[in-house]
Amino acid sequence: MTAITTKDISQMESRFRAALLNSISGFKSASLIGSIDTSGQTNLAVFSSVVHLGSNPPLMGFICRPDSTDRHTLSNILETKTYTINHIHAGIYAAAHQTAARYPKNISEFEATGLTPEFIGTCKAPFVQQSHIKYGLSFAEKHDLTINGTILVIGKVEEIIFPTDCLLPNGALDIEKAETLAISGLDSYHNTQLVARLSYAKPDSWPKDIRD
Repeated sequence: MTAITTKDISQMESRFRAALLNSISGFKSASLIGSIDTSGQTNLAVFSSVVHLGSNPPLMGFICRPDSTDRHTLSNILETKTYTINHIHAGIYAAAHQTAARYPKNISEFEATGLTPEFIGTCKAPFVQQSHIKYGLSFAEKHDLTINGTILVIGKVEEIIFPTDCLLPNGALDIEKAETLAISGLDSYHNTQLVARLSYAKPDSWPKDIRD
């Protein structure tokens, strides 16, 4: 085993340090965030920081990094108060990863990567047509994290779109059946395999596998 201290971390080359620290959190959600400005210019960006914050009200959050360049996703969300989050699957992971390239604001990542913008329901922001599970959100709150300059963006889920056969009897989505991928580190995409679905944890009993 290898043990690394905070002193070791501080002395690492920056890209090596970023790769290490981005991998220790384990597998993360692989998502594309779609947005649009008031002039109709669309934007699409890959994120691995999307987290569930609550179900009532239905809230999701994600982290924006303190990049020196323009943050088109954040500026669009603050401008139009709406955005979409789209799961990444094996058929689109390369195009999804390419959205991380620093395109100028007048170049839509949809067009640059061959992904298709789709406008559904009342959401004014574009969904990714090729994505199997996707949801539209309205902007709720923004929190500046002073410790490192990152920004927590919180949105309220307004609509969810998914394959009908992926809805489980208990209300959860079978994201493995939908072929949703996970991300590790900065650049690795993974398929998943269900190990178990466990019963509710109680002090007087050990959890059991409750898969159908």
